[in-house]
Amino acid sequence: LWWVWSLHTVAFCYKAKMVQEWRNLSGADAINALRPFYFAVHPDFFGRHPREREVNENSLKRLNGYLENLQKPGARSIKPANLTFYVRDTKEKADSSGSLLASGNTRFRPVTFTLQSKDVLSTVLDVLSSCSLSVEHMQDVLKAETEKSSTQQPGIAFYCPIKWDKTYYTFTGFRDPEQELEQARRVEPTLSLWLRNNEPEATKKQNASLPRREELKRLKRELIQKLGLLDIRWQRKWGVAHKCCQLQSLGRLATQNGLNVQFFTDQSGMNASGHVMLGTMDVHHQWTKLFERLPSYRSMFQQSDWLKERISHLLGGIQVIHIERMGPALPLEEHYSTLNTFHKRLLPQRLSLHPRSMQGLTMSLENDRSTPCLHEMGHFIIPTMCDTLQLQNFLQSQAQEARRRMQRRDKLEAEEEDIISSCLQDLSLHSLCKEPSVSSSQMIPCCRRLMEERSPQMQGLHLCISHFYSVMQDGDLCIPWDWKG
Repeated sequence: LWWVWSLHTVAFCYKAKMVQEWRNLSGADAINALRPFYFAVHPDFFGRHPREREVNENSLKRLNGYLENLQKPGARSIKPANLTFYVRDTKEKADSSGSLLASGNTRFRPVTFTLQSKDVLSTVLDVLSSCSLSVEHMQDVLKAETEKSSTQQPGIAFYCPIKWDKTYYTFTGFRDPEQELEQARRVEPTLSLWLRNNEPEATKKQNASLPRREELKRLKRELIQKLGLLDIRWQRKWGVAHKCCQLQSLGRLATQNGLNVQFFTDQSGMNASGHVMLGTMDVHHQWTKLFERLPSYRSMFQQSDWLKERISHLLGGIQVIHIERMGPALPLEEHYSTLNTFHKRLLPQRLSLHPRSMQGLTMSLENDRSTPCLHEMGHFIIPTMCDTLQLQNFLQSQAQEARRRMQRRDKLEAEEEDIISSCLQDLSLHSLCKEPSVSSSQMIPCCRRLMEERSPQMQGLHLCISHFYSVMQDGDLCIPWDWKG
């Protein structure tokens, strides 16, 4: 029975790995230990639930950043992270406790927890236990640590990933998570078949939402004029009826505050771009208190701008930016704290950057990162606690490549704008947009293929290019950018 030999080999590898110090659990080990968790929250399993998928995607990014920060050499204080996940029921028999939300064949439950652990293994255990997932596969790690003497020196880390042979699942009857994930990706239908099955439902929902859409336009236009706003936006894709209720609530306050752009988000405050955020779960008096605090927010925003100017002066004229569309809204307080910490770190150093050598380039700061990198769109992503000498060398060595990528980005964005306009006209769409996570290099070929397909079933519909198929509650169609023809 050669599969028995495979199990013994895996067991040997797993025991051998236990000689490493548990508080220095490697990133690969952490990923391996969190496999049951990833299987339960992976966004690919939430294709029919766009809101839950978006929550899990954002939370996974923050979790991975938290783990990366823990492994950074010399890491000291790490800011606690509050995370929310929708956890699928992965058991053969679903729990009937009532805490699960059922939708079609998918059952999941929301879980919210705060990470405050100072080492990787404790964080892994906290994640698994918070989601009510088994930690039995971690018992050997804990036992090995308990048996160590206080004077024992950690051994050399030995990594051997636990990847069970397919015959293990056949013999035991357990589910193969990799096979199920692959099946979930393969069930995606062709675009023409999906449109044929879902276009009638989308048209029916869209026709029913027309009065609400007109009401939303009217409320938004009146409030912008009444409150002297630049715009009103939403962080998430709420339904039209929900948006109307939020605008009606804002209208009842009827307060003239000379505000900037307003966002309806998950929390109230001001974001890093100076836009007022109204928490959708807050009540009226919390919004009123926010309006009363606006002078202090404006003062903090001015101080943030001053810090950006000082950082730019110290780094050869590079511009510090924050890209809201690439993640959840960043509160101004957190943005100011990040800028202040980075500025204090730069001040004692005498960097030998020419005053205008970085002019025209951009950078953003991130707390949950250990090494600097250059984004494909041409802006630098710099860790707040980055070594200043390493930062100087990186900026100087990558400046030319950054300018090349920025030129390519500008060209892509112009091409994207043109092809969206052509696609709207050729397919007679009512509207065409994309999710923030869809890049220009993905959107452009998608639109080209749509114009080649020229499906008459799309005429007059609202289309959103995303990563999954879905018919939204108001009839908007979501299709993946890499749809199958």
